[in-house]
Amino acid sequence: MISTLKNRHLGETCVVVCNGPSLNQTDFTLIREFTCIGLNKIFLGFRKFRFYPKYYVAVNEKVLRQSEAEIKKLNCVKFLSNRCPELFSGNALTHILNTSKPHARFCKDLNLGCEEGWTVTYAALQVAYYLGFRKVIIVGMDHRFTYTGKPNESAIMKGDDINHFAPSYFGGGQEWDNPDLLNSEESYRIARQVFEADGRIIIDATVDGACDIFEKLDLASALKV
Repeated sequence: MISTLKNRHLGETCVVVCNGPSLNQTDFTLIREFTCIGLNKIFLGFRKFRFYPKYYVAVNEKVLRQSEAEIKKLNCVKFLSNRCPELFSGNALTHILNTSKPHARFCKDLNLGCEEGWTVTYAALQVAYYLGFRKVIIVGMDHRFTYTGKPNESAIMKGDDINHFAPSYFGGGQEWDNPDLLNSEESYRIARQVFEADGRIIIDATVDGACDIFEKLDLASALKV
């Protein structure tokens, strides 16, 4: 049961590993001893970055369906949205989150649901809060994308994926959802308020990241705060 995980890491530090191209410039030797939360298709970088997360979060239906086999193979604790529960309900180490009807804009109790907030990173911040982490350091959240069409529209990515750390991420004709940066930023502001009101902190240690919502530090300095 997910309730057994509440405050498991009370007062500790974790690193949320997003999927932007800047991961290729991130020094993973600094974070291997820390608890990491990996997102979406981070498994494409396990061998290259030589790291493995303790926790994994994915809420986008396209990611879940495209990555069914890889997600099922993960031997870390997984938090997945209920968008396609038929795929993962019996999968080991998996907790299905109710993202259809979240009980709050920022859900402190994952038993009652989780707000997607237009970005998997926001879901991961709610997971980190529930697990009790006092300090959350974000890497790989570049917060810049090249795309055509409107935010949240589905699109087919032709050629290599330049928006993520691996060209094959959505590349080669895979379907993805255009990002919604404005609504994502609104979510991040709420997360910052919730964390700081509880004496916690979120630090953005993304290399050359474009998001200006969280306090920014280089990764080495952030880990020492």
